[in-house]
Formats: sequence, structure tokens, C-alpha cells
Amino acid sequence: MLTLYDFMGSGNGYKVRLTLSHLGLAYKLVERDIMKGETRTPEFLAMNPNGRIPTLQLADGTHLAESNAITWYLAEGTPLAPQSRLARAQTLQWMFFEQYSHEPYIAVARFWRHFFTRLTPQQEMELPGRMEKGYAALGVMEQHLAHHLFFVDERFGLADIALYAYTHCAGEGGFNLDNFPQVNAWLARVAAQPGHVTIEHKD
Repeated sequence: MLTLYDFMGSGNGYKVRLTLSHLGLAYKLVERDIMKGETRTPEFLAMNPNGRIPTLQLADGTHLAESNAITWYLAEGTPLAPQSRLARAQTLQWMFFEQYSHEPYIAVARFWRHFFTRLTPQQEMELPGRMEKGYAALGVMEQHLAHHLFFVDERFGLADIALYAYTHCAGEGGFNLDNFPQVNAWLARVAAQPGHVTIEHKD
């Protein structure tokens, strides 16, 4: 059986749980509290030297890290991963966008504001720039979604899972989505998909 090491408040971990749910795959959930350093123990670092969740243990004992790599592995050969060369590249394009232009700003702002009681002076100084770049990422999404129901091939897939994870809870980072109607409509479409689970869902 698959074993997922995860922190329930993580959007990156949520991507994997959402993918597992949509695919109907059974797995064992092992929670590791990143706020208490539980991914920095020798035991965990032996599985993932980077000391981060999510980490997926396959049936043969192999460990796989990085949320988008894990979801791609799980979805390979399923409708969540497009079959055409172009659609697969476009999916990767949006997954890279999520990691480089979206997650470092929207997810980080959310982490700081949702999990810490107060920010450090350094975080206070960095926050406006992260908010600005987070809104820029949302603007790119809004523009694309003005002409598309989903991010690739007009159908729900891995690109949507990757971007939904932190966008749907962006408000916890102080982002106001009122001026992004297309993003909001897309969020509703994703949440309406069969097999959808919420970020705090446990099997």
C-alpha cells in the first residue's frame, strides 16, 4: 500500500491527497507536524533528505518527494495526465508556473499569516512584495480562465490540482479574490468534481 507522510495544513500535501482521492487509490496517512520539527528527525531524513512533506512511500519501499512529481507519478496513464505531447507539456508548464510564480508568494504569505501568531520584522518587510507577485500570478490565471474552463484541454487535470491547492485558500494569506471572477468560477468547478475532498480531509 502507498504511505503518505503529510502535514494536513499543507497545500503541497493537499495536492497529493486530492490526486489520490480523484484516482480512488487507497493509502495510509502518516502525519508529521512541520511546526514541531517532525520532518527533521533522522528517521524522516532517511526517507527524504530535504526534510519536507509530502513524501510518498511506494509499495516496494521507494520514497518519492516533491508534490508535483508525486502527483505526476500517481496520475501517469490516467485521465488526469493528458496523453498528447502538447497537452502534457502544457500541463507541466502550469505546474512549473505554480512552483515558480504562484507558490512562493501565495503559499508563503498564507503560511506566515495562517500559522504564525505574528510576523518577524524580516517577514513584515518581505510581505508586500510577496503579495504583489501573488496578485500577479492570480492575474495570469484570470486571463487564461477567461477563455478556458480548465487549464489544459478544457478538462480537469493535474494542472488544476496543482493550482487549486493554494489558490482556494489564498484568503488565509490575506489575498482578496473578489476581483478575480474567472478564478472564482474555476475554483467552484474544481470543487464540484467527483472525488473532491477538502484540505483537512482524512481517510
